[in-house]
Amino acid sequence: MKNIFIYYLTIFIPLAAIIYLIKSEIISSIHFVIVLSIYLLVFRTYVDGKRLYDKEVIAKKDIWKMIIPGKRIEYFKELYLK
Repeated sequence: MKNIFIYYLTIFIPLAAIIYLIKSEIISSIHFVIVLSIYLLVFRTYVDGKRLYDKEVIAKKDIWKMIIPGKRIEYFKELYLK
């Protein structure tokens, strides 16, 4: 996932879908919290780690370490700007 446009689509489309579901009252607030937690802890960890791995910044075995608070800030430039 070296293309930054694809990366931004990958992280914003699911978030927009989650917000749409809660605004349309399709899911309850409890389900919203659960889905948002999964998005932040599992999905974003994997997507950010996969992007860094594809750009050869981190090793594949270190993708899971993106869940540690502050790791995204450490790689901010590689994730969001390049």
